[in-house]
Amino acid sequence: MTSVGTFTVEDGIGILKIDSPPVNSLSRRVRAALAEGFTKFAADDDVKAIVLICGGRTFFAGADIGELDEADPSNLDGGDSASALEKAEAGTKPIIAAIHGTALGGGYETALTCHYRIAVPSARVGLPEVKLGLLPGGKGTQRLPRIVGAARALDIMVNGNPIPAPEALKLGMIDALAEEGRLHEDAVAFARQVLAEGRPLQRVRDRQDMVDPDKGNTQLFADFRKANAKLLKGFKAPEAIIQCVEAAVNLPYEAGVKREWELF
Repeated sequence: MTSVGTFTVEDGIGILKIDSPPVNSLSRRVRAALAEGFTKFAADDDVKAIVLICGGRTFFAGADIGELDEADPSNLDGGDSASALEKAEAGTKPIIAAIHGTALGGGYETALTCHYRIAVPSARVGLPEVKLGLLPGGKGTQRLPRIVGAARALDIMVNGNPIPAPEALKLGMIDALAEEGRLHEDAVAFARQVLAEGRPLQRVRDRQDMVDPDKGNTQLFADFRKANAKLLKGFKAPEAIIQCVEAAVNLPYEAGVKREWELF
């Protein structure tokens, strides 16, 4: 347990809860709590699956703006190039992100590192960094196309509008809806269902089925640039996002991540 994180076990399900008012920004303290929690649960043989949930009025709101000039924001443990969450992602225990309020920017990028995502109907998810003149810098440009496809990812990131949970479910941005007010209980039940059904771990970074069909499809990106010429004119971030999605489609994941970071 830390000042912002609690780690409990409910009959084989590890509950990693972050409560850092007012909006659970991914500050240094929060990243440290994530690292501690995931490391603890990874080493506990009694824990078969992990639920990542937040207290207060929202899921992770995103990066701590005051720390944006520091280390690579994609490193959730604040230093090691392979973050604690990404180490857990590569492990054998399913991780379920339980979303309420908003999961935007770095918050949704955190959810994308989990194997599954469940949200209450009132939640909203997305990558709105373009509205700040930025591109998603926590590997979101490489992960999102892998679950919704290049065309949809372009629209979501270049426009930057939050997506309501019911629509996000249809798009594949989340995997299930919880009942309003029962996120904790439904997330735990979902984790048990994943275990009972022996579902494979859905590592977003490894998925190619949604991007391979557009490999080498330069026309897709040319058409998007033409259709959104007014939106792109005079702004660097939208074009940078397009180039990142092109990398997600045409390059191996790690090479795409490197391209994202260069453009960020």
